Amino acid sequence: FLDYAAEPLGRLFLRLLLMVVLPMVVSSLILGVAEMGDAARLGRVALKTLGFTLLATSISVATGLLFVNIVRPGDNFPQEVREALLRKGTLPAAAAPDAGNFTARLLALIPDNPLKAAASGDFLGVMFFALLFGLGVICVDREKTRPLLKVLEAVYEACIAFIGLVMRAAPVGVGALIFNLTARYGLGLLAQLAGYALVVLAAQALHLFGTYSVFVRLWGGMRPRDFFRRVQEAMLTAFGTSSSSATLPVALRVSETQLGVPHDIGRFVLTVGASANQNGTALYE
Repeated sequence: FLDYAAEPLGRLFLRLLLMVVLPMVVSSLILGVAEMGDAARLGRVALKTLGFTLLATSISVATGLLFVNIVRPGDNFPQEVREALLRKGTLPAAAAPDAGNFTARLLALIPDNPLKAAASGDFLGVMFFALLFGLGVICVDREKTRPLLKVLEAVYEACIAFIGLVMRAAPVGVGALIFNLTARYGLGLLAQLAGYALVVLAAQALHLFGTYSVFVRLWGGMRPRDFFRRVQEAMLTAFGTSSSSATLPVALRVSETQLGVPHDIGRFVLTVGASANQNGTALYE
């Protein structure tokens, strides 16, 4: 049942979401930049986005460090179980990037071939291309770029409509993903890792419902309860898929329909944030 039903259903749901990410990222970023109208406004939004990302990620890292150093969930982990897990889960070591070569890492963000970057899954490179292309659109007379923007708008709307169809199967797809993982790893392993899992979940819950509630209240002007109720579809998709890219299409639609976020702001901030503002990953590490 796991091999021929649960896992294929979960993977199918995930693939259908990931399939639409690339055209949505390109169209939403170019439209978001173009709709801002001028480079100065884009710069202000980009600086605010960067500032928020640095603040939220720093708080998430501090929260994770605080929890793991207070609880220390690995201290009492049985040695025989540890060795068994290491034997089962060891992977070939990948070559570590040269962290000291800042120039090389910076150049790696700039693709020499956007199509190659898209084919290899280099979303940061695709996003950088889309941002610069959007700046080019701003610099050209609006009448000349209007046909291009109409095409991109049609692509974006088609992606939204496609996601709406896929999300009708969300209860089955997300349920299959979670069911498959639970059944394969079993309760025995879960019991051994319960302390560690609880530390991670507690820290992430504090960051999500604590830190973000403060942000929502202070800067969003909303009651946190209303905010989380409106974005629950995106949260459930993120929980089930464990993928920022797969959740991005749903987050874009929810931000516009449930939160009333302007098109240009939502498309720019959420698309960049899917790769840059991964607080949960930072806290987990």
